[in-house]
Amino acid sequence: MKVLVTGGAGYIGSVATEELIRAGHDVVVFDNLSQGHRAAVHPQAKLVVGDLADIQAIHALFNEHKPEAVMHFAARSLVGESMQTPFLYLGENVTNGSNLLQVVLEHGVKRFILSSTANLFDNPAKIPIDETVQIIPGSPYGESKFFIERMLYWLDKTHGLRSACLRYFNAAGATAERGEDHNPETHLIPVALQVAQGKREKVTVFGSDYPTRDGTCVRDYIHVVDLAQAHILALEALHKGSRTYNLGNGAGFSVKEVIETARSITGQDIRAEYGPRRGGDVATLVAGSDKIRKELGWKPIRTDVRSIIQSAWKWHSKNPQGYSDR
Repeated sequence: MKVLVTGGAGYIGSVATEELIRAGHDVVVFDNLSQGHRAAVHPQAKLVVGDLADIQAIHALFNEHKPEAVMHFAARSLVGESMQTPFLYLGENVTNGSNLLQVVLEHGVKRFILSSTANLFDNPAKIPIDETVQIIPGSPYGESKFFIERMLYWLDKTHGLRSACLRYFNAAGATAERGEDHNPETHLIPVALQVAQGKREKVTVFGSDYPTRDGTCVRDYIHVVDLAQAHILALEALHKGSRTYNLGNGAGFSVKEVIETARSITGQDIRAEYGPRRGGDVATLVAGSDKIRKELGWKPIRTDVRSIIQSAWKWHSKNPQGYSDR
């Protein structure tokens, strides 16, 4: 199958591309390279540089490459930034997603995978969070993803566009060739590893008074390869109808626990400094993934935070400056 991967030069999109190619699919990557890297794109994938804000560029892409399915990763994705500049998210993410979907319909594509988010659940009524929990987005970022989920719901009803919305928690880890390299970096594990490498002075822990076991936020970390595999399983199941899944490994790890594990793996005294809570953060996010396990047979392989951080540390040690095009 020919699959278009938007944001395929980014962290999760590049690993999804790698796994798609491993599974025998033909992949076209569409990325504006604002956060992605040419060097992250698998050599067997075709990279087209362009922006989803340019609907004519999307039409040209579809006319030339004729994808049969789309995996949509491209988006602004910083919760804190979305609280400060909401229209970058409520405007840009939604408009760009709408542009893409318009072209998808016009070209008759019938399979669409959305990279959604656990930030749909602000102070969830129960933990683990399964697909029955009420959606109350925790930030403009989460709201922007929910808008696109609703578009997909109606496009299924009106045009038969089959879609899967995959709501995942904290992607982490690396493959041998692809890892996490953002600028600026805001995710906890790579930030802690940068401190271990001497590339930054400290990790800032946002809040120490949450109602958790040690006062810091608890998150469900999922290895990026397990995440990519879930996308492929969902893609292959779309002929049976649209679906929505929450993804995670089912275990939560606190910020303190992640930092302590990173210290143990790297052998470095990673300095941590406590700051105020960050807008949009909730105390605990842990996924209930029973639905995708039962329906698609998905089973994450790396479920402990130590093995996840070890894979990330191996990549960062091999690539201390990140990708070559940084």
